[in-house]
Order: sequence, then structure tokens, then C-alpha cells
Amino acid sequence: MEHSSPPKREGTKQVPVTAAQLLVQCLENEGVKYAFGIPGEENIHVIDALDKSSIHFVLVRHEQAASFMADIYGRLTDQAGVCIGTLGPGAINLLLGTADANTDSVPLVAITAQGGLNRIYKESHQIIDLVSMFKPVTKWAELIPRPEAVPEMVRKAFKLAQTERPGAVYLALPEDVEKMVVPTGYPPLEINVVRDTSPSPAQISRAAKVLEAAKNPVMLAGHGAVRNHASEALVRFSERLHIPVATTFMGKGVFPDNHPNALGTIGFMVHDYANFGFDQADVILSVGYDMQEFDPVKINPTGDKQIIHIHRYPAQVDAHYHLAVGIQGDISESLDALARETKPKPTANSIGQKIRHLLKEELEMGRNDNSYPVKPQRLVADIRAAMGAQDIALVDTGAVKMWMARLYPTYQPNTCIVSNGLSTMAFALPGAIAAKLAFPDRKVLAIAGDAGFLMNSMELETAVREKIPLVVLAWVDGSYGMIKWEMDLELGHHSHVDFGNPDFVKFAESFGAKGYLITRAGDLLPTLKRALADNHVSVIACPVDYSQNAALTNKLGKLTEPM
Repeated sequence: MEHSSPPKREGTKQVPVTAAQLLVQCLENEGVKYAFGIPGEENIHVIDALDKSSIHFVLVRHEQAASFMADIYGRLTDQAGVCIGTLGPGAINLLLGTADANTDSVPLVAITAQGGLNRIYKESHQIIDLVSMFKPVTKWAELIPRPEAVPEMVRKAFKLAQTERPGAVYLALPEDVEKMVVPTGYPPLEINVVRDTSPSPAQISRAAKVLEAAKNPVMLAGHGAVRNHASEALVRFSERLHIPVATTFMGKGVFPDNHPNALGTIGFMVHDYANFGFDQADVILSVGYDMQEFDPVKINPTGDKQIIHIHRYPAQVDAHYHLAVGIQGDISESLDALARETKPKPTANSIGQKIRHLLKEELEMGRNDNSYPVKPQRLVADIRAAMGAQDIALVDTGAVKMWMARLYPTYQPNTCIVSNGLSTMAFALPGAIAAKLAFPDRKVLAIAGDAGFLMNSMELETAVREKIPLVVLAWVDGSYGMIKWEMDLELGHHSHVDFGNPDFVKFAESFGAKGYLITRAGDLLPTLKRALADNHVSVIACPVDYSQNAALTNKLGKLTEPM
């Protein structure tokens, strides 16, 4: 989106503005609609300027939640989400969501206060080196040294955050600089939009030759394909050349799971159904795959497959990701160009039909299972039945993510949101608040284990206060289920993973939300539909039978015969 700088007022006297006011003007110039955070003594002038601006400041209950809100807002809109905190502990609390955004390649700008220039050079109250703290988890981190630097530094921050490969940026504003008057002649800067580049014709030609010689090519679509809005091009390419397509967890929906060429998702901790499609492949077309999403050893264990890398930037170096051809440029344009250059295969590999059958069989089994506590497969099936194709499910990290990421049918990009770069817990509820602000006409469901939900559950009050209707579905098992699963799988036993829970219905009601407890499997779907249709904040607690975790890994471990 292009924005122009405010018109110059010739012949009128300019009213002096402070660095804090100019910072907010620059944020408005960047198109910022929401900022998430908590005020502190050292940034009250920025907060006051926000209050007088067009930007809606969402007061949260913990800065970590603010960073997750900015993270998800940036991921869903392609415009940098903004989170704001004070110095010291407030800034430290913003670190997790900032790191999550950076590892998930999401545009985010974090802004905090810092001690004044008159004291940051010495031992002083609440002073730590925030720039050095944020540098390892951002694309750029810097302290604003003087008021007139604000326009250039804000413009650079948003340009870096939103340019492929997107990520997080951090700015620190010292408390004395915040109050300084800006010299005349430093307005917000004009925004120049970086245009996509076209792929190299020579690389397209090389890739076409590799693809035409392939016997069993397979496509892998990652989060970069989502960011580059390449969904339609992926479908066109797959249909023209009859090539099956798998997605990463973060790429879910960029290729619809109900398409005849869909293979499902890659990224589960053991050899899952979709992996069999890659076992037989001799060429992998990797489209928008970011290596942080999962280790490429899962799809190229012996390093013998030819890889065609299609992305906006060069591939990372890895022994299991050695390229035959690399194509840099706009992903949709690259796919269309390669499709024109390549002679189509007669038919697609039949492995896709077998994989889709296995996934459908597993989901149907769950849909018809009335046991209680509820099986994960039943939970996934009922969530799908309650949600529309465009509705947004945010899936927290834990065992819940594994079940949803591998089994939840997804038809559009950014409608099943997981964290897979940092894989952090506790983002789903605060992220759901941001998702609903970004897309108020869609249903938004935060899905979390009881552990992940309780880590940021105080943000229920934020949602209620801000009148942001959303639903939280907590999968309740009284433990860190994913860690228990891993311990049982690797050690044959588990320890130090179990805990107690509150009465979730009363807990939700104490914040002014509605609370529901599922006491039989048949109540789950109608309760989900009721809560999602309600213009309110709701929490649904559903006991889950995680004995299915071990049953699943045992089943997949035995599924070794060629399909």
C-alpha cells in the first residue's frame, strides 16, 4: 500500500512538535491502524500522542501479548504490526513475540522507551543495553539519538520489516529525546514501494530441463508462497503439469487440501503420510520454503534429490538442500514462466490419492467417535465443521499443533495459523485479538492446550474490554502434552509434565467472558457453533484423550510398506 507524506503548508507557521509526536505522525504515515502495548513512565508522551492520533492503541495485560498481537497482525496483513513498551522489564517482555515474528518471517516493529541520553552511559535505574538485546532477534535494532532522526529511522524500520524476507525491527526512544522539540523541516518521509523482480529466463530454462527429465516430481509450498500470495499460481502450475503438492505447516492453505493434487502437510516429528510422496520423488520443486519451517532432512534424507528452489531470495545452504537450479524473483511470475517452458507430464503420481484417502479416513474415524474425553481427531473434525473456509484458526504450540497442522483441512492461506520458526507457546489468544481486528467479518478461533492458554489467559480481559468477539477452545489434559508425548516416544516414560487447572467456566466468567465445559463428545460441535455465532468472548474447555498421541506414532511407525 502506498502512502504519501502530508502536504506542505506554505506561508503558515509550523507548530513545534516533539519527537514523540513526530514518531506517531510517522507511524500514521506508514498506515498503522493499531498499536499494542502498555505505557510506562518513560514513554507517556508517545502514549499521549497516540491518544490524539488516528491510531487505536490497544492496552494489553502483558507486553508479551502485545508482541504476539503485532506478530499476528503483521502476518495476516503484510503490514508491520506495531508493539510498544517502556524500558527495562517492559522491553524485555516484548522480546518473545518479536523473536517469533522474526523467525516466522513476519513484519513487526517494536518500539520501547529507554533511559535518557544523560544516563544510559552509566549504571542507572532500569538501564540495560536494549539494542544489543534485540539485535540477535531482529533485522535491525537501533537507538534514536536525536529528534530529527525519527523520520528516517521509522521509514527504514518499516522498509526493512516489510521487505522480503520480512522480519522484526526494534527502535529505542530515550526518555529525554522523546520530549525534545524537532527542528523544522523534518516531516514524515514519502514511502517508495519496492517492486517485485522478474525471474531469470536462463534459470527458468534450466529448471524446465530438470523438470522434464524428472520421473516423480513433487512440489513443496512454504510460508514464502503465502507471503507472496502465490496460491492461484501454485494451482495453475500443479494442474498444468500434473504435479502433486505438499505444504509446510505454515504454508497450510496456500494449496487447498481438497484439490486432487494435494498431499497434505510436511513437518510432523515422525514419518507422516505426506513424506511418502517425497520418498518416491526424484525432483522437488521447493516454492517459498523457508528452512526454519523444518529440517530438509525430512524430505531429502540422503541428499540425492534434485531441488529446484523458487523464492524471492537465495536458498540457505544445507547438506540436504543442495540445489539443481535456483530461481529468484516473484513467485507467481516464476511459476507461470516455468509452466510455459515445461512439457506437461501425462498424469500425476497416484501417491496423492492414497495419502488423501488416509487423511480422510483418519478424520472420518474421529468424526464418528463419541468417546470421552474427546479424541483429537474428533476435535479437529468438529472444528472444521464449525468454521467457514475463510475463518481463522490460530493453533498454539504443543500436541494440539501437531494434530491440527497435519489433519485440519485448510482451503485458503492464513486460515490455520501456527508458529513454526520459534514454535512458541501462548500466542493463540493474543493473536486471535489481532486477527479479529484485521478481519472483523471472519470468525476467529484460538485453539490451545490448557498450558499454552493459561500463559496469556489474562488477555481475555483485553478482548472483553475492547469488545473483540472471539472464541478460545482449550484442549484440557492437565499436562504439557507435547513434552509428555516426546518423553514417552524417546524415553519410554515421562516426568514433571503434569499440573492442575482452574475451573475454566468460572475463570472465563470472572473476566466477563462466557464459559463452557464439554462433558460429552456430542456437545462439542453445537457449542462451537453457538460460541462462534455469538458476538462475545467465549472460552470452551474440552477434555482431550491424548492416549491417541502414542497410538498415532505407533501407527505411522508401522506404515513402512511402499504406498
